[in-house]
Order: sequence, then structure tokens, then C-alpha cells
Amino acid sequence: MRILIAEDDQVLADGLMRSLRGTGAAVDHVANGSEAEAALLANSEFDLLILDLGLPKMHGLEVLRRLRGRGQTLPVLILTAADGVDERVKGLDLGADDYMAKPFALNELEARVRALTRRGMGAASAVIRHGPLEYDQSGHVAHIDGKLIDLSARELGLLEVLLQRSGRLVSKEQLVERLCEWGEEVSHNAIEVYIHRLRKKIEQGPIRIATVRGLGYCLEKIQG
Repeated sequence: MRILIAEDDQVLADGLMRSLRGTGAAVDHVANGSEAEAALLANSEFDLLILDLGLPKMHGLEVLRRLRGRGQTLPVLILTAADGVDERVKGLDLGADDYMAKPFALNELEARVRALTRRGMGAASAVIRHGPLEYDQSGHVAHIDGKLIDLSARELGLLEVLLQRSGRLVSKEQLVERLCEWGEEVSHNAIEVYIHRLRKKIEQGPIRIATVRGLGYCLEKIQG
């Protein structure tokens, strides 16, 4: 999961980033509305935007208006002051998916993030199933036939992306975009290494990660 936080309060932004990275998410941060607009134009692989409305340089409502004006359906969680009822209403009318009034509990924010990203993928449950393989996006654990699989944080992130696009080709570039934050250098060779390690742990029975040379990877179920 990759999240963009647009928040000018650095202390709050740091707390949000620590909390969400602790759930396994890749998190990027911008401190004003102009940077948020530029990031959203440059990257289509974000799974969620956490948007403070009181941003400098471009108000959060304008960032949201432009996002929806381009037809982008990226889930948006807006952050407002406790007394900002009018702004919350405007944000929801412009297409925000949820809001939280400051101050808020981080565990509640994490729960709302999970709910919004599931909704964005059209999933009703936090558990993604692929044959005997199950991945719990809330607990960040995977099982095959009920047996826990020991996966690193990077392998869990990779598995989540492949499961979300099960049966569809995922390129190395898309994997890098979904798994890596700004300034984090991950080569295509590194992606190949992560895929190799993940294969050794999950390719049991009817599950396999198919390689389409030069194009990418696809999680498949082998027909018996």
C-alpha cells in the first residue's frame, strides 16, 4: 500500500508517517497544496491521499477539486480542525471519502485507512484469498491452508500488490512505484530477488507467480 500525506504540521506528519509505516505501508509526505498537486499529477500508484485542508500555497479543497476534476477516484481522507464543519461538508461534497477532526487517535486513523483502501479496491473484507492462500491486510499476515507463512515486510508488500491484481500482469516499474517511497532506491534486480524469495515461500499446490519476460509478473492459480 502506498499513501500520500499532505500536511503542513511537521510534528503531526511525522507521527502519521511512523504510524502508517508501522503497518507496512509506503508513505510519502508533502507540506503544501502545490506539492500535493504535483505529486498526484506525477504518480498514479497511490492507494490513498490523507489531505489536510488548511494547506499553504493551495488549499486542500482546491487540491481535492482538481483531483476529482481529472476523474481520479483515489480515496481521500480529509483532516480538519475540530470546528471546521463547513469545510468538512465542502470536502465531502467535492468527493472526499471520509474525514477526521483533529485531534484524533492514531489507531482510529489506521482503521479508517484500512477501510478506505479496501473500498478503493472494491473489497468488502480485509482478507484477500487466492486458492489456499489468504492474506489479512489488517493483521499483515499470510497463511496457506491455515499455516502461517514467515514473510518479511517487503515480501508482504509484494504479495499484497500481486494479490490485489491477481490474474493481471504487474510490471517491475509498477512494483517499485507501489512499494517504494521517494528517495528509496530499489532496482529491478532487487525486485527479482524479492520475487524469488516470495516464490520459495508461497508456491505450494495450485499457486504460482508467473514471469512474463520483459513485462512483469502475474499471480496465477494452476488448473488441476
